This record gives sequence, structure tokens and C-alpha cells, in this order.
Amino acid sequence: MPTGTTDKPRVLLADDHTLLLEAFRKLLADACDVVGTVGNGRDLVTAAATLRPDVIVVDVAMPLLNGLDAVRQIKRTQPEIRIIFLTMHEDPDLAAEAFRAGASGYVLKRSAASELLTAIREVAAQNSYITPLVTEGLVGSMLHTPQAAPALTPRQREILQLVAEGRSMKEAAAILNIAPRTVAFHKYQLMAQLHIRTTAELIQFAISHHIV
Repeated sequence: MPTGTTDKPRVLLADDHTLLLEAFRKLLADACDVVGTVGNGRDLVTAAATLRPDVIVVDVAMPLLNGLDAVRQIKRTQPEIRIIFLTMHEDPDLAAEAFRAGASGYVLKRSAASELLTAIREVAAQNSYITPLVTEGLVGSMLHTPQAAPALTPRQREILQLVAEGRSMKEAAAILNIAPRTVAFHKYQLMAQLHIRTTAELIQFAISHHIV
């Protein structure tokens, strides 16, 4: 049940497109208490701890920290928060990864007008919601962990995303509050672990694995 003083679910929205955030806020205004909006994954983790919403609606692709990794961090400390991924990706494998990360719902952006509110009501009631367009392939994807997904630590994934976004060693270090040499160490350790020789290949890896 929602934790607020009304029967409206308290919703936190996360998307890096300002116009979409405003559209989603207006879409939900009558039925939900939209407690905040954020534009990147790191702000989402902070806002979740501060605002303690009932439901988070988040995109997979988010700057600084992608939606999947942000949700993993949030669910470790606030497992009661319900998560809906709102994305353009129809890939059942990505939907399966979203549920493994802790999602209770998966909705396509192009279906948001007709499905998002229903999804929020379902997950707030401790149910799950999956957009019909990806349901068919989801079961098979959930039963098979992708073989091409090397086990990276949370820190490695953070640094990989920042490098793939074009951040310098100094910028990445400032964002993560670590030394630039530590960023460099992780980057080159990653490249060795993944048998990758160039930064361009590292960026391609990040894109293909939905880290950026």
C-alpha cells in the first residue's frame, strides 16, 4: 500500500529528456503524487533515499549511471520501492535483465499514454506489469542468463559507463569521488578482463550491454 497520507501512490520519475519528464508528470498528475523528477542515475539513487517513493519510473538509458545499475543500488537498501522501467527498447532480453535488477514493471514509451498509469497501479498493489509487446519472448529470456554478459563489479560498471560517455579520467574521478589514477587502473583492468584493446571497443561493449 502507498506510504503517503492519501491513497495516491507516491511516484519518482527518472528520464534524461526534460520534455518527456514533464509529459509524464502531466499524465500522472491526477492519479499519482509525483514527488520528484531527476535526469540521471546518480541523482535517482540520492532522490530515492531522500524522497522514499512508493514507485520509481525510470528509463534504462540514463547518463552518469544507467537505470539498471541505479535500480540495483536502490533495491539493495530500499527493497520495498517498486520499480517500473519505461523505455523505447522492445528487446525481451533487456526486459529480463530489468526484472533481474529488481523491476516489477516494464512499459514501452510509445505505450505510456495507455499503459503507464495501469502499470503504476499494478506494481503499487504488489503485482507485476509487462507491456504486451514484449511478453511473448520474456519467459525464455528469464530462463537463460545471457552468455555474453561478463561479471563486472558495480565500480567497474560505473567507470565503464563514464568512459563510454566520453568523461575524462579527472571528470570520472570527481563524479565518483576517487583518484584519477584509480579510474585509470579500473579502465585498463577492464580492458584486459574483456580482451579489449581500444577505448572505441570499450565504448561499443558498453553500448551492446546497455550500460550506456
